[in-house]
Amino acid sequence: MATAVEGERAAVARHARARNRLSERRLAFALVAPAAILMLSVTAYPIGYAVWLSLQRNNLATPDDTAFVGLSNYQTILTDRYWWTALAVTLGITVVSVSLEFVLGLALALVMHRTLVGRGVVRTAVLIPYGIVTVVASYSWYYAWTPGTGYLANLLPHGSAPLTQQIPSLGIVVLAEVWKTTPFMSLLLLAGLALVPEDLLRAAQVDGAGPWRRLVRVTLPIIKPAVVVALLFRTLDAFRIFDNIYVLTDGANNTDSVSILGYDNLFKGFNVGLGSAISVLIFVCAGIIALVYIKVFGAAAPGGDPDGH
Repeated sequence: MATAVEGERAAVARHARARNRLSERRLAFALVAPAAILMLSVTAYPIGYAVWLSLQRNNLATPDDTAFVGLSNYQTILTDRYWWTALAVTLGITVVSVSLEFVLGLALALVMHRTLVGRGVVRTAVLIPYGIVTVVASYSWYYAWTPGTGYLANLLPHGSAPLTQQIPSLGIVVLAEVWKTTPFMSLLLLAGLALVPEDLLRAAQVDGAGPWRRLVRVTLPIIKPAVVVALLFRTLDAFRIFDNIYVLTDGANNTDSVSILGYDNLFKGFNVGLGSAISVLIFVCAGIIALVYIKVFGAAAPGGDPDGH
């Protein structure tokens, strides 16, 4: 008899938890719906029109020669080595730059969080690079690495021209990205550090945990939601890199990103069909990246469920 009553109580508790989760999700959808509707009203038509153009043979050099070609533009792109080279370059820049930004951003966030004197001055100084327009910052790096006029280029052996070689050029692009956007990463991580209870850190210290152990076992798990948001935002932004490459190399020496490739096809080659198809592929890649982050890291974050919500 007691076993039956306990089983009935457990079933009632499970149903209650399920109802609570359902009501929470309904509330979440209701709160998100206005913003989602606004975003769709602004972006749905441009995205749909880009998809439609990607299915056309449409070149501004021959405006009368237009026709529906289906997936032919996508086949042309996906069988072209330039797309895969640009995708590899883009992924390389994204992985390296975001990894460096996370490490440096976390270090800066910890310093700003612990600074007791001149906290406002320190935070302002750290955020200055992020406030500079990307094109302006790119040109400063360009002139710094230009032989004869650049103070950094003059430190290299005579005759060196790093912006004319693929690997050095990509290294400079990554350096420019990290310098410009690390403050953004540190700002998001700093917001997460504000949620870490000091009592918990002191308790871990009393238990014998050193600074590294407290960081790995206490701080990082608590700020994991902020880490996921910071990494997701920066990964999506880095994957769409355009400004730094356009100014520093203009895509020369196999330094094209996928965005530069789309720009070249659309605005230099006047091929609206291919340019639109590349834009759609970039959008799809960004969606896949976001989905992977949400599914892989969302469930691991405190408060996340196995479905990544």
